[in-house]
Amino acid sequence: MRHELEYLAVRSVASAVRAMSPRGVRIWGSRLGLAFYAIDPAHRRIALANLAAAFPIRPPRERRMLAQQMFGHFGRMLLELLKYSTLPDERKLELVEWDGEERVRLAYAQGRGVLFCTGHFGCWEQQAIAHALRFEPMAVLARPLDNPKLHAMLEQVRTCTGNSVIYRHGAVRRVMRLLAAGHGVGILIDQHMNSPDAVSVNFFGRPAATTSTLAALAMRTGSPVVPLFALPLADGRYRMIYEHPVEPPRADAPDAIRDFTQRCTDVLEMYVRRHPELWLWMHRRWRDASGLALDQAPGMFPSAKQDVEADT
Repeated sequence: MRHELEYLAVRSVASAVRAMSPRGVRIWGSRLGLAFYAIDPAHRRIALANLAAAFPIRPPRERRMLAQQMFGHFGRMLLELLKYSTLPDERKLELVEWDGEERVRLAYAQGRGVLFCTGHFGCWEQQAIAHALRFEPMAVLARPLDNPKLHAMLEQVRTCTGNSVIYRHGAVRRVMRLLAAGHGVGILIDQHMNSPDAVSVNFFGRPAATTSTLAALAMRTGSPVVPLFALPLADGRYRMIYEHPVEPPRADAPDAIRDFTQRCTDVLEMYVRRHPELWLWMHRRWRDASGLALDQAPGMFPSAKQDVEADT
């Protein structure tokens, strides 16, 4: 019953978004995000604790404002994604400006496929959709949603311009085949990983368990790793940025997989520091040896506790 209600709610929102103007989508998306900031104390607490850890020098009021902006951004992104996926392909491209296009073409020209890395930052879903129209379709690694109907709906959005989605079972073999054929694969590297192959890297000065899949694939195949980021612009358009490929360590270097993962994470952190309101601070990214996140630890540091108390 819960899954059915969730699906009906999202379908209703998607239907309403189709009739909205782009400005209306942005306005109502912001209101939706801010509404969740107000009614979702659990994720608000996580976001404030993470922001206090990442930016301890910033005043609590500024961190609370960043949390509100982040909730507002993700509300807008959700509604804009529902709208964007239904637009004609020509209109999708009209809403995009490109930065680093030549880097993508040079990476594909090497003939070893391309690994695109990013995080839950900006408008990453829109970037994958537009990428397929500008260059060629890519495959994206993702975790299936718990709600089967919402999962099918999201997959339809993600594949609307020819992209494919790869889930965990048999993922490495499929990715290897795609890279060998010269195609692109997108991987997000900013989720906490609780698996034996996770590596610990520094993210905002704290150890963070991170997937080693990206680095392992790159080291094994020689595929270039191109970080990509999608920034929302004030007029409802997007700036799609492709950074320089991440320089790999020597294959025989000690701890090469961790080193490569750290280099990719450093690029992501650079963008999050520039635009902190665009990253998913409500995810429990940092955890201690027992698995507790910052907001769960008994001795939550005072700055985070003050932020939470001031917002309740």
